Amino acid sequence: MNWTTSCRTIELELVTPFRLSRGASSVRRNVIFEIEHEGVIGRGEAAPIPRYGESAESAAAALEAMAARLADPRAFAEEGRRVALPGQRAAEAAFDAALYDLAARRLGVPVRELLGIGRRALPPTSWTIGLDPIPEALEKVAASAAFRVLKLKMGADGDLDLLAAVRGATDRPIRVDANEGWTFDGARRRLPELARLGVEFVEQPLPADRLEEIRELRRTSPLPFVADESVHDAADVPRLVGAFDGINVKLAKCGGIGPALELIATARAHGLKVLLGCMVESSLGIAAALAVAPRVDWIDLDGNLLIERDPFTGLETIEGRLLLPAGPGLGVEPIAADILGT
Repeated sequence: MNWTTSCRTIELELVTPFRLSRGASSVRRNVIFEIEHEGVIGRGEAAPIPRYGESAESAAAALEAMAARLADPRAFAEEGRRVALPGQRAAEAAFDAALYDLAARRLGVPVRELLGIGRRALPPTSWTIGLDPIPEALEKVAASAAFRVLKLKMGADGDLDLLAAVRGATDRPIRVDANEGWTFDGARRRLPELARLGVEFVEQPLPADRLEEIRELRRTSPLPFVADESVHDAADVPRLVGAFDGINVKLAKCGGIGPALELIATARAHGLKVLLGCMVESSLGIAAALAVAPRVDWIDLDGNLLIERDPFTGLETIEGRLLLPAGPGLGVEPIAADILGT
């Protein structure tokens, strides 16, 4: 074996607490996976999703187990899938991204070019405002003037008042994410008001296990629905037709760059639009998502902009629009080895 691997857990401190219907957090613990082969290093980031029982510890253990089973890092399109462990999609995404990063760096090209994806200007990314007290939310609206689209977390009592306050402070497009937080009746009451306030679409209005209720709600909804918690991989897509108008693709949720491309293609085949989303991640995780970004309709990639000290550099945002990295691989580099933690 002529390659080595390593895992490092990092703590990402958020600029402000991140609040949604399932709770709030001020720090996220992610895992950086590295593979070195013939002097070239590929990296990927695991952003574990507690909603699915993942943690930094489970992701690190999964990555170490996957690394032990790796047969040939040059087979980047196959090896990540072959060694993946059930229930650890964030780890799978990190492993997959590292292999793609390694392969593209060996060739001296961006991952996007390796995939045959063209370079084009991306839609503007939305800027996320959590389920915050109104004064704090309005401060975020004012501070985010460079971003052309806002995403507002809802899914709790009083969230209509929050939306009304945000709408009163800006005429920018607003997208709403309920994070499974509404009941059927609560969503039905809210939707006409959301439409009146100019909301563009609603992500995951009801819990993922209420698909038939979502389907019924969509029949009379004045707004499109985008699936998030209801979709993980391409196999989920056919049953969503009629309940949702689009899907949210997150690498940490579907398992990486390869699975994301499959999910996007399947959504297109079923007439669904595609939102490219993220977790709270460093620029490394966002860069992996950007490799497939030219294939989507909407972008919600602000996870690296919500943290205090990004341990990676190489991404650029101009007037709320992310630029595709031009460097080899994923196009980002660690700022310093000691920043990546232990």
